[in-house]
Amino acid sequence: SITKERTEVILQGTSSLDPNDPAAVWEDFEFKCKPGDLRRRPCLISPYHYRLDWLMWFAAFQTYEQNEWIIHLAGKLLAQEEETLSLLATNPFAGRDPP
Repeated sequence: SITKERTEVILQGTSSLDPNDPAAVWEDFEFKCKPGDLRRRPCLISPYHYRLDWLMWFAAFQTYEQNEWIIHLAGKLLAQEEETLSLLATNPFAGRDPP
């Protein structure tokens, strides 16, 4: 069955020195086929899915303790690891200091 509502995990980063500052600007890491920006045209790939995008969908049904790989993914994004960034559609920190 398909649910009527869909919970999404959104990974964001900020260049703010104080991430708790209400004025901090948070930027989304966009995935290739995971729902995100509502102005972006949905992707269509068949018969396969991008594995990371697919895993993110299922991660939204559980906690990060049940999906420890998300913590490792976030660490690789913070380190601006090229191999990991190649799995994403956009890197909002390209050409800048890492978040």
